[in-house]
Parts: sequence; C-alpha cells; structure tokens
Amino acid sequence: MTKINTIMTVGAGQMGAGIAQVAAAAGYKVILSDIEQKFVDNGMRTINSNLEKMAGKGKISADTADSVRGRIKGSVGLETAAEADLVIEAAPENVAIKKDIFTRLDSISPAHTILATNTSSISVTSLAAMTKRPDRFIGMHFSNPVPVMKMLEIIRGIATSEETLQTVRAIGQAMGKDTFLVNDFPGFCGNRIIIPMINEAIYELMEGVAQAEDIDGLIKAGYNHPMGPLALADLIGLDTVLSIMEVLYNGYNDSKYRPCPLLRKMVQAGYLGRKSGRGFYKY
Repeated sequence: MTKINTIMTVGAGQMGAGIAQVAAAAGYKVILSDIEQKFVDNGMRTINSNLEKMAGKGKISADTADSVRGRIKGSVGLETAAEADLVIEAAPENVAIKKDIFTRLDSISPAHTILATNTSSISVTSLAAMTKRPDRFIGMHFSNPVPVMKMLEIIRGIATSEETLQTVRAIGQAMGKDTFLVNDFPGFCGNRIIIPMINEAIYELMEGVAQAEDIDGLIKAGYNHPMGPLALADLIGLDTVLSIMEVLYNGYNDSKYRPCPLLRKMVQAGYLGRKSGRGFYKY
C-alpha cells in the first residue's frame, strides 16, 4: 500500500473541514485548502468549535484537541498539493469546478499522490479522466456531519488500482469510518436509495398528501429514522439534492428519477435549507 503521511482537503466548507478534522484525529498531517483565506478561516473555526464541544462533553481530552489542531494547517490555493500524499476534493457538486480542480492538481501533485473526490454522485471515472493517474484516483464519499457519521462510501473508477483501493480503505478505517466498496454508477449506492426517497417525500408535500411535519414525523416514528426526509434535505442542501436527482435522471434515463417540480422551484427561489436559513423549515 502507498505510504500516506500528509492529507490535503480541497474545500474548507462543512464537508472539507469535517474530513480535515477526522484525518488529523487519525494522526495524519493535514492541509486545509480553499480559494480564499476567509473560507480557510471559517473552516478552522468549524474544526475548533467541534473540538471544543467534544472536549466539553468529555469525548476527548483538552490535550487531544490541541494535538488535533496542531496537525492542521491552512492554505490558500492548490500549490500545497505538492506536499500531500493524498488529496481529497470537497468542492461544490459541480462537474466543471471539479474537473478544473483535478486538472490542476494532477500537474501539481507528486507522481505517487492519490487523488480522491468526495462527490456524492458525479462519475468518478469521468473525473479521473482529467488526470494522467486514473489508477491513483478514487471516490471517498463521506456522510455529513463527517466527525459524527460512520459511513464512508469508497467508489472505484474503471481504472482505479487495487493498491489505491486498499490504501484508501485503510485510511478510512484509521479515521474510524465503516468503509463500503462501491462501483462507479450514477448516484453510487447510498444516494441512489436515499435521494429518491427524499424526492418522493417532496412530491407528497407538493401533492398535499401531508404537511412537512407529518411526513417527517411518520418516517421517524414508523421506520426509526433519526431524521425525516424533508429535514434531511434541508441538512444536505436542496441544491445538492436536486443535483444528485439530475445525475440519476440523466444517468439512467428513467422517469422514476425525475426531480420534483417543487424541489426545482425552491432551489430557484434560493430556499436551500439550513445553509440559507430556509428550506422546508425555517432556521
């Protein structure tokens, strides 16, 4: 397996900061990168807040929190990828943005560096094709919030090598994640199940089957889900839900994946969920 000492996350938002935190907690040196210093600073604040809460609850010691912080450094731009053995991209769910990032990372990163994407639905194989190292390219789809959720969906592109797969799986396990190996299909495994369920709940709301609170309450009470599908959509971000539904619809050319018109309308209105202060609920 490839020796990994330093991990870089591209994107310091909720997902990128969470990945950086669990990587540092696993003992790796971490570079937290974004396009502007303000985004890096926000990511570091998120990590500090998470560590303080964990220390306050007695889940980790204050010394451990300090050690985790000490293993993370911020960086603006992609140039520090030259120092990384593994780069995990956690940029917005946009094909053009991701392809541009990986084209540039491929020219900056050392030959041994593994490139990974945290995409929730975009073809890993298509992103790998932007590089000259498709054998060292893989999907690492974490679940939000990363420091809490145990799932890590590892997606193998058509050219991903067995060495890359096993290296990344070992890293995921070192981060305390339950790792699941998945082949590269639209929506992968988890989102192909969960996102259409959310989409169907939005159809029920649009058609007047029930109100949002009752749809969510029924699913929680009847199926033991910790969160209802509409509240989950607000947490994920309605724009991300729509993006994944469109990947499924276009990828399989099947009408069962047609995005609900209400979902599309809410995204157009800027009602994106928690991050915008309003989705199916107000925050």
